[in-house]
Amino acid sequence: MTNQQGLTDQQGVTQGPTEPLREPEPPRAAAPDARAALLAVRAEVAKAVVGQDAAVAGLLVALLARGHILLEGVPGVAKTLLVRSLAAALSVETKRVQFTPDLMPGDLTGSLVYDASTSDFTFRPGPVFTNLLLADEINRTPPKTQSALLEAMEERQVSVEGRPRPLPHPFMVAATQNPVEYEGTYPLPEAQLDRFLLKVTLPIPARGEELEVLRRHASGFDPGDLAAAGLRPVASPDDLAAGAEAVRQVEISDEVAAYIVDIARATRTSPSLALGVSPRGATALMATSRAWAWMNGRGYVTPDDVKALAHATLAHRLSLRPEAELEGVTVTAVLDSALGAVPVPR
Repeated sequence: MTNQQGLTDQQGVTQGPTEPLREPEPPRAAAPDARAALLAVRAEVAKAVVGQDAAVAGLLVALLARGHILLEGVPGVAKTLLVRSLAAALSVETKRVQFTPDLMPGDLTGSLVYDASTSDFTFRPGPVFTNLLLADEINRTPPKTQSALLEAMEERQVSVEGRPRPLPHPFMVAATQNPVEYEGTYPLPEAQLDRFLLKVTLPIPARGEELEVLRRHASGFDPGDLAAAGLRPVASPDDLAAGAEAVRQVEISDEVAAYIVDIARATRTSPSLALGVSPRGATALMATSRAWAWMNGRGYVTPDDVKALAHATLAHRLSLRPEAELEGVTVTAVLDSALGAVPVPR
């Protein structure tokens, strides 16, 4: 089952919606069956990835809330393997794009190619036409290409030569960035970070977990052959569609909705912040809290659900004042203060 304490690893590191233009296909799986299938995904991914269960939960929340996720972690913590394993367990298509300084928007979205046999131009889809896109090191590509991806995230379509082309369903971007190396990068500005529903931090695994990684590799584990590791599909796009529909039916009381609004407003009045949570951020927290409640088997949102998802949903939307940074203040501390200052509804 999911961890009621929120998307946080054993070391206390916080782990970590935009409505598409089209409604999903009518779900063919019952919601309870879909929940069981999606919860089984976590155990299945663990066959390939050790110690990142909270990150898997964050990815599932983003899928259910029909948002996108930003994965942050140093090289070698299995970000790529995590996304590939999740796609295999969900039986959805995945593609990976390594973002580089010379990557052009057309390399991502696709372009028109001249066909000599028909003397006409035909559209060649880019890697964005997939279900689960791994945008590796998104901060290494120029803003023009970043914007092309963010447009696809927002509109669930791409426009080439003036013609809109819808993306597959489901569609989610899992973008990664390296937190320790900034030379030659183009950091995402606050307005673009706000487009990600969640930001999840993948920590270095604990000693026992790292030892298990070595044991698996010593016994012949091949990250390129997930089938050999015993990983198999345990859920489907129908389960995701049924789950997303069920999440939208999760009730949220006026008191809990007011609790979310008050948390957002508390960040806007913090003297340490130059930028607080926008109304979109408050809406995102409601969406992720609903998904978390449904994954835990409830049809209503509690204040604990809001607290569990607050850091993963809101922290990347906050911007510290320069003087606060110089004093050593952190976004995590400011958000904790805001959460502590808002009365919890009974």
